[in-house]
Amino acid sequence: MTSAHSQTRPPAVCLVSGGMDSAVTLAEAVHAGFCAHALSFDYGQRHAHELDCARRVANAGGAAEHRIVTLDLSVFGGSALTTDEEVPKDRDEQEIGTGVPATYVPARNTVFLSVALAWAEVLGAKDLFIGVNAVDYSGYPDCRPEFLAAFEELAGKATAAGTERGERFRVHAPLMEFSKQQVVERAIELDVDLALTHTCYDPVERDGAVLACGHCDACLLRLKGFEQAGRVDPIEYAR
Repeated sequence: MTSAHSQTRPPAVCLVSGGMDSAVTLAEAVHAGFCAHALSFDYGQRHAHELDCARRVANAGGAAEHRIVTLDLSVFGGSALTTDEEVPKDRDEQEIGTGVPATYVPARNTVFLSVALAWAEVLGAKDLFIGVNAVDYSGYPDCRPEFLAAFEELAGKATAAGTERGERFRVHAPLMEFSKQQVVERAIELDVDLALTHTCYDPVERDGAVLACGHCDACLLRLKGFEQAGRVDPIEYAR
């Protein structure tokens, strides 16, 4: 239900994956005064736990509403996140930052932002939020500043709001220049409960619980971020 307070704030669509970056991005949107409409995708990823975390993050993060769109990208394959391909483990920082990793889902952010744009036009929103950051965009082509700038240009030409009314859409990536340490520190500043988040690419189910593997790229970067911030990661690891 939409509150009277939310009606006084400008709407924005925020992509929420259930991970640490998207949780902090949602908090940034709310902190900036937007009425955040959270959007997640059931895209054929290996683990439903990601969506469970997205629900918790959206609820705890003050989203006005949360919608999950089913869009099965696993029918195309091409990623370790949507197939049985092995997820890379125990890579060093140089390896992680070199080349496009096996966990890249082809054109995923283009697809997700396009759906977010469609919802934004219905809502009358001109702002989209996405949790990409500097540690990721070295390897993922759809996490780069150039990509987001190009998408903004596309949005103005692909929508009635842009072509008929001259409205300009903006893609906000508030964590773009952040290290993982800075993401953790910003989460603390914004009172984001990172225990609700899920980052692991290859989680382990044990005794009914879902544990992070502690060895994939996402886990290693997350753990290093907490270590550098002088904090203990509140989630459980299998290692």
